Amino acid sequence: MFAIIEDGSRQIKVSKGSLVKIDYRADANAGDKLTFDSVLLANGGGASSIGAPLISGATVMAEVVDAEVKGEKLEIQKFRRRKNSRTHTGHRQKYTSVKIAEISVPGLEEKSE
Repeated sequence: MFAIIEDGSRQIKVSKGSLVKIDYRADANAGDKLTFDSVLLANGGGASSIGAPLISGATVMAEVVDAEVKGEKLEIQKFRRRKNSRTHTGHRQKYTSVKIAEISVPGLEEKSE
């Protein structure tokens, strides 16, 4: 079973037990439970449930694994020719790492293979 959730205007495909990086949450600590209510699509193996735009009553439960994870470093370099002007800066985006514990969609059965 998998679902597509929306977090911070991004769509993320999740399944039970998967480890996902979401937008940084300053108030989250390791072990906290998070609930995502904006489920756009869910698939149980045989049937799908598609929201218009969201599936009513569907939730995805997750547990915070690491409160702050840094992404890869982006380097920004600006150069103006013949002006002796060079600037070099960097940026590392913060994320929160969560593990998906449960996907519950009313009326959708999970097909076991």
